[in-house]
Parts: sequence; C-alpha cells; structure tokens
Amino acid sequence: MGSLAGIAAFSGNGVASLNGDEIATISAASRSLSGIFELARHIDGHFFPYYLFMHLWTLVGTTELWLRLPSAVAIGVAAWLLTDLGRRLHSVRAGVIAAAIFAILPSVSYYGAFARPYALAAAAVVFAFWALHRALERPTGRRWVVYGVAVALVCCAHLFAVLVLPAQVLLVRRAVLGRMVAALGLGCVPAVVLGLIGYGERHAISWIPQRGIDVLATFPKMVSEAAVLGVVLFAMALAGVALLWVSSRHERAGAGVWSLALAGWLLLPPLLLLAVSHLVTPVYVDRYLFVTAPALALLAGLAVASLPRMHVVAGIAVVVLGCALAFPEHVGVREENGRTDNVPWALRVITAEPGDAIVYGQSHLRGGFDYYADSLMPADVLRIGQAPDPEGFSYPERSDVSAALQGHERVWVVWRGTKQSGLDDDDLPRIGEVERAGFKLSLAKHSGDLPGITVALFTRR
Repeated sequence: MGSLAGIAAFSGNGVASLNGDEIATISAASRSLSGIFELARHIDGHFFPYYLFMHLWTLVGTTELWLRLPSAVAIGVAAWLLTDLGRRLHSVRAGVIAAAIFAILPSVSYYGAFARPYALAAAAVVFAFWALHRALERPTGRRWVVYGVAVALVCCAHLFAVLVLPAQVLLVRRAVLGRMVAALGLGCVPAVVLGLIGYGERHAISWIPQRGIDVLATFPKMVSEAAVLGVVLFAMALAGVALLWVSSRHERAGAGVWSLALAGWLLLPPLLLLAVSHLVTPVYVDRYLFVTAPALALLAGLAVASLPRMHVVAGIAVVVLGCALAFPEHVGVREENGRTDNVPWALRVITAEPGDAIVYGQSHLRGGFDYYADSLMPADVLRIGQAPDPEGFSYPERSDVSAALQGHERVWVVWRGTKQSGLDDDDLPRIGEVERAGFKLSLAKHSGDLPGITVALFTRR
C-alpha cells in the first residue's frame, strides 16, 4: 500500500507547475550553507532543517520531478506505517483500508507532489505514533530512542506539526512515565529552538489574516481537499473513535485510550493552531494541518474494519463513492494550474517583441520566470544583479521606473492576483508607476484559479 500511495502522489508531479512556495524552496536550497543560515536569521527560520535537506537534494538537480520526489516518497512511507499501525490497533484489514483511504485523498495527491515539507511532516507524525505504539508494547531502551528520534523528526519537518504531540500524552502510563517524558522532552528540543526563531520572525507572516472559530467548519474539506469526501470520512472517523472505544471493553485492552489519542491527533491541531493565532499571532493556514490527514484515514479505516463482515463491503462502497465524487479535485491538482501559480501559462501569453520590457508587480515572482523561461524574454529593466535578497526571496530593483523604461514602447507587467487586485491595489505600486511613466493598459489576462497570475501589456500613450 505504501508503494501505491507514493505512486498516486507522484502521478501529478510532471504536470502541475511549481508555485511560489516551491520556487522559494529552490531559492533557499540553491544558496550556500552560510546563505541558508543568513536567510533563516530573517525569514523562514522554522524551515531551516528542510532547506538544509533540500540543499543537499538539489545538488543532483532541480527538475520538477526531482524537487517533488521527497514528498512522494514521504507519502509512501506514511502509508506503509499507517498500514502497520492499523494492524497493531485492530487488524491487517484495518491497516490496508486506512492506507487505501489515505492514498485516495486529493490532499495527498496535492502535497505528495509539492516541494515543501508538509508531506514529510505527515510521514514523521505517523512514524511518531507508530514508534510510540511499539515502545508502549515493549518498553525497551532502543524503542524509546526510536520514539525520541521520531518526535525530533516531527519537530524538524514542520514547526506546527508538533500540535499533534499533546494527543500522545494521553497514552502515558505510570510504568513508563519517566522514559516517555524523557524521550518526548528530548525530541521536542528542536521545536523549542525553531519556535523561538519563528517567534522572532513573526513579522514575516504578517500576511496571514486572523481567523474565527467558523474556520473549523471547513476543516473536513481542507484536510481531504474534497468537500463531500471530507464530510463522509470525518463522520466515519468519529464512528471509528466510538468503535475503538467500544472494543476496549471487550477483547482489545488499551484500545479505548488509543481511540482518544487518535481523536486528539485529528482534532487538536486545528483547535491549538486557532488558539495560537489568537494568543500569539495569526498563524492559521490550512496547509499547516495536513498532518491530520493520516489520522482521518486511519480512523475511517478502523470504522470500516470494525463493521460485521457482511457490512464491510458497504463501508468500502461508501469510500469508493466518496472517491468518485472527489474525482474533479483529483483532476484539478494534476492540471498545469493545479498549484494556482501558472508561470508556464504566463510565458505563453507574453509574446515578446524586440525592445519589449517586463516589470514584476512582486519582485519575488522573478524566480519562477527565471526557472521556466526557455526563450527570449523581455528586458528585465528593473533588475539589479542575479541573486535574490540574502534576507528574503525578493530581488533588488531599481526605483526609477520611468527612467528604466526610456526607449521602450511596450512593457509587460506580471503580478500575483486578479486583474483588479493589481490595477486598483495600492500594495502593488509598480503598476501605477508604469502608468505614470506614460503607458496605458492594452491587454490583461488572468490564469484562472485564485489568486493566480495576471499578465498585462502596457503600451506608450
């Protein structure tokens, strides 16, 4: 099942274009070690371990397939561990069904073909729960070491993945209290360090809006990337909690507390992330919660496997139906615009003529165009040097737009967002500066899904 899940995740890798976050991964990973450290001192410090890993990974290459391969492999590992965890908690059938459900989630197809650490964080979380089960089953020193390493990987993969760890506290027993606390505490050291770094850089995420409790209503859709399938699986997951609790009163000792831990794995991260948003700084971003997807699949798998044999087929049929209803989402994440920043489309729109210039509404977009451009591009008249800002992902630019456009009759302007967001938004002053330099709008096209990319052609009045 692990191989099938990895293949399912990898299947969309060569179609959807890299988005801005993935271009940021390339930008960070392609710097020297000292350059990565300098970047982490100002922005994305909590991604420092991931950027170090990708720095080594990209020494081989930076093609889309290669950049996204670690995420696809992580999905395969997560599915394999999920299969064994389901077997440990219930049966082989439960593990196989859980892994199959995990593999068919559109969110797994999305993040399994995404050059960011979210799939790795999900795999690390499954590893941590699997290692904890083994350590509680036979509490040897070696197994507690493995559990501590798993917790450290959770913390290093993504800072907010640690929000699943409070659920594991529910599993502590008096007989193993000291060893579990020691393993958990040592494993969380990276989270403390990265958390302090992230707190000092909270200005870098000022773009995240404050969210209200109503956002929790969309959580099932977010974790699965499919509205109907998400609701169906969420209901099945709650049923799985109840069935696992009931089984604890019969033949499965310890299943009851595990049902609470798995419920915490699914439900605590969104609640805690919302609490951090209101108590510290807004941080509620849907993709930070992908680590709950394995819990959703595992609990739904346990629910189906707990049905009487004559009803298992009906349970599987419900899952298959939900997958069929999610087919448009599977297609969507595998389209060229599946990551909403469709730079190849923008390059096809730009029909450059000799003497054309190009201006970027947000200077960091330049990284994506540098990556995909394989033909003659308009003159990048504002660019200063080839390297991005050592303290971020923007590029140094000239401030004298009018002087830079002297001698050019046409200028292409590209920005992230809708047409109106660029033409009316004071946050994109470059567009207004182009107009004040004596140019008028002749053409504007938007790539599609929001926020998308807008390409506009301005000509001299």
